[in-house]
Amino acid sequence: MKILAVSDVPSDRYYEYYRPGILDEFDLILSCGDLRPEYLEFLVTMARCPLVFVHGNHDDSYGREPQGCICADDSIVTVGGVRILGLGGANRYRDGAYMYTERQMKSRVRKLWLPLKKHHGFDILLTHAAAFGLNDFETIPHRGFQCFHTLMDQYEPAYFIHGHIHRNYDFRIPQRDQHGKTIVINAFEHAVIDTKEQGI
Repeated sequence: MKILAVSDVPSDRYYEYYRPGILDEFDLILSCGDLRPEYLEFLVTMARCPLVFVHGNHDDSYGREPQGCICADDSIVTVGGVRILGLGGANRYRDGAYMYTERQMKSRVRKLWLPLKKHHGFDILLTHAAAFGLNDFETIPHRGFQCFHTLMDQYEPAYFIHGHIHRNYDFRIPQRDQHGKTIVINAFEHAVIDTKEQGI
């Protein structure tokens, strides 16, 4: 499966300078949040493949959900046999619909015990925030969640795909990392993933 992951900043390649057919190679689009509904609707319309998203910390300012897209927040969504666990939002630094403390994020994870059992785990962890100490920053707004490590350690998903930490902050931020058996992808702007490398 060929996946396009997007987050935070619209990709000029797939939007401003879009060329007909450029999205045809993708079987799935994953959005890690903080992208306007109009952009996601453009992608899902032009690509003609499913688009699965989680919310970013700024998504409550857009006023509506993207049409034709699948929200994975607090659930496991299966597309083409690939199981995607979605946990949007960021570390709470202000009041907002998609702001969570570490304790609140752990509570969200605990409530997924039945879907996790039913689906026998998951293949992709899709989030907005990073994991604590892995591509995150020390400041509260961009601090990652420790419970994401617990999910990766226990279920060993093929991929952990997140956003929120993009190169507007630092051009040296890596796009790809590793946590145990899990490949970590920072989807700032866009990232292309071929799941064959992980055998899914």
